[in-house]
Amino acid sequence: MSERFWQAGAATGVGSMPGTDAAETAAVVVGELPALPHLPELPARGLGADMLGRTAAMLVDLAVEVVPSGYRVTARQGRHHRRALDLLRWDVDAFAEAVERAGAPGVVKTQAAGPWTLAAGIETARGHRVLTDRGATRDFAESLVEGLTAHVAELRARTGAKVVVQLDEPTLPSVLAGALPTASGYGTVPSVQEPEARELLAGVISALGRATGTPVIVHCCAARPPVGLLHGAGAGALSLDATLLAGAPAALLDEIGTAWDAGTSLLLGLVPAKEPETRGELRELAAPALALADQLGFNRSILAERAVPTPVCGLAGATTGWARRALALTRDLGKAFVEPPESW
Repeated sequence: MSERFWQAGAATGVGSMPGTDAAETAAVVVGELPALPHLPELPARGLGADMLGRTAAMLVDLAVEVVPSGYRVTARQGRHHRRALDLLRWDVDAFAEAVERAGAPGVVKTQAAGPWTLAAGIETARGHRVLTDRGATRDFAESLVEGLTAHVAELRARTGAKVVVQLDEPTLPSVLAGALPTASGYGTVPSVQEPEARELLAGVISALGRATGTPVIVHCCAARPPVGLLHGAGAGALSLDATLLAGAPAALLDEIGTAWDAGTSLLLGLVPAKEPETRGELRELAAPALALADQLGFNRSILAERAVPTPVCGLAGATTGWARRALALTRDLGKAFVEPPESW
């Protein structure tokens, strides 16, 4: 059974936020999500601030540059890599200051691209996806673990809190399906078989778990996430878009039920990433979580015990006003999981 390091009723964000002001955004996140604040990502600042650029800044003994097609491995750190390092440093500074002003929470969360999304999104020096070179893929995975371990140690020292790592794997379903285009655009990269994908991810999760002493979250916001693979790889928590699970095939629901029953926590995306035309009631936002518990045959009390509400995905595309409101609604959902209103 996975051990939970956040308090019942905690809520958190997925990662990205709108705007370019690191200090202001950190203050919003820490203020609205006091039980489990996350280190914000601000991709609106451009290259180096997006998920891949930020993760590349954490890598050890590997550097990237920006080319027309995206990020590419390079022999030494250039201005693009140094910019990513600076942005990450500024974000950690702003987050640590916001936490200090608000009072240290018990646990904070940080995010990075998982090994398969990283290997799919960065090119080798020859212009092919790192994913096409199994040796390079392993090298990136090892560098990711080393870099994240150092990053977590810094966050722990700066905030005084335990640190939970979230690995973002939005590209993993395409990796498994062999749906990623080659560099020429005329073909697709061969699919990675589930045992191989699970083995590499399990190695990263295990190493990070040992280094941090906390469960590792794996996030995949696809409509049909590979829950069985992620659970089998040892993820301590799974972050899913719960609003996409209506009509999910029985096999996927069985995988979610098995993971939940085994003690795996679920971070359930419930709050829209962009402001809806009509603002629903809290009961309406909670409906996918309530329906999931009911459909899987669990008492709804499992939401207080093994669920954390989140927005459905990152909030980079939201207005700053809605981003703040979305985090506040997410916090209110966490409280309602513990003390459900009578109308539930």
